[in-house]
Amino acid sequence: MSTDLTPAQAWQRLQEGNARFVADNMQHPSQGADRRAEVAQDQNPYAVLFGCSDSRVAAELIFDQGLGDLFVVRTAGQVLDTTVIGSIEYGVDVLGAPLVVVLGHDRCGAVGAATRALLTGEMPTGFVRAVVDRVIPSLLAPTEDGGAPAAGPTRGVRLADDADLRRQHVTATVTQLHDYSVSLATAVAEGRTAIVGVEYTLADGTANLVHQIGNL
Repeated sequence: MSTDLTPAQAWQRLQEGNARFVADNMQHPSQGADRRAEVAQDQNPYAVLFGCSDSRVAAELIFDQGLGDLFVVRTAGQVLDTTVIGSIEYGVDVLGAPLVVVLGHDRCGAVGAATRALLTGEMPTGFVRAVVDRVIPSLLAPTEDGGAPAAGPTRGVRLADDADLRRQHVTATVTQLHDYSVSLATAVAEGRTAIVGVEYTLADGTANLVHQIGNL
């Protein structure tokens, strides 16, 4: 079964599927009637995919996977709350998935809105604000080299460039998952799973590793 895979094997399978997607050579595996019947009574996904709700970033498509392969959790801007963490823990502890993927992408509306809020003070209305509130701390994280990020145009706020901000948010989310969840931290320490951060590029379809906790 898929849950016999190691974290490294699970990541390799995702990489291979993404390579097929990029090359426009998709196999559309695990999508036929036989597979539908096979997973009707049980599921054994080999990865938990926590990604943005963006309509252009459908996990099963960009990794060329099918029914029962991925346990997918999505929120705008891939922001965490307790129900999201609980869902991810379910995928690892109950379903036995050996890999957790945090999937961010370029041109993310949530990251863009959080950037505008920091630079101009402009906040969205309604409960969209709750999404932005959860992205903002990631954007204020120190740069990896310890240097000062680029200056913002207003309010004296200093931020990294857009590409670095996206990666900071993915990296911070990976770290938060590991730090907030005793269950996930234990699974990583025991080698049962790894948590990786991945950035997806909309135009060319590539999904690249930007951060990891655990062995691959």
